[in-house]
Amino acid sequence: MRLTARRLFFVWDFEKEERWLNEMASKGMNLQGVSICSYVFEEGTPGEYQYHVEWLKYRPSHPESVAYIRFLEETGVEHIGSLMNWVYFRKKRADGAFDLSSDLDARIDHFKRISWLLWVLLPCVLIFIASQIYQCLTHKGVLPALMPLIVLDILILACITMGLVKTRLTYRRLKKERLLRE
Repeated sequence: MRLTARRLFFVWDFEKEERWLNEMASKGMNLQGVSICSYVFEEGTPGEYQYHVEWLKYRPSHPESVAYIRFLEETGVEHIGSLMNWVYFRKKRADGAFDLSSDLDARIDHFKRISWLLWVLLPCVLIFIASQIYQCLTHKGVLPALMPLIVLDILILACITMGLVKTRLTYRRLKKERLLRE
C-alpha cells in the first residue's frame, strides 16, 4: 500500500521531521520519496528502518556531496531522496545505530548552515516588504490589492525570525556543550 502524506516542516525543525519519519517507520510506513511538503510512503515491516535528514553544504549534485552520499551508501546507508540541499537517508535498524550527527562539531556546523540560509532569506523578505510599503505610499489605491501580500510577507518574516532565534539558541547550546566536553 502506498501513502502520500502532506506535512510542513520549517528548515529549523529538521529534527522534528526526522522524529516523524522514524515514527512512521515504526508503524511500518517506509519513506520512498519526498518533495515539497509531500512524503511518499510504502507499507513494510514496522521498525525496519531508521531515518536521518541532513542539510548539505552543497547541492546533492555537487562533487563533494556526491562523494559524501556515495561514502554513506558504502556503509549501508540508503539515499532516499533530496529536496534542494536537504537529503533523506535511511538505514536498516538491524545494522545498528544511525546517527550521522553524533559528532558535536558536525551538529554545530549543521545549525550554522541552516542559520546562514535564514540570514540570506531575511533581507530578501525585508526588501520585498519595503518595496510593497513604498508602492502603497506612492500609488494611491494599491493598498487594498497589496494588503494580503504584505500580511503574508510579515508572517514569513515572523517565521524566519523565529527560526533564527531557535537555530541561534541551539547553536549556542551546542557550543557550550562542546566547551564543557573539552
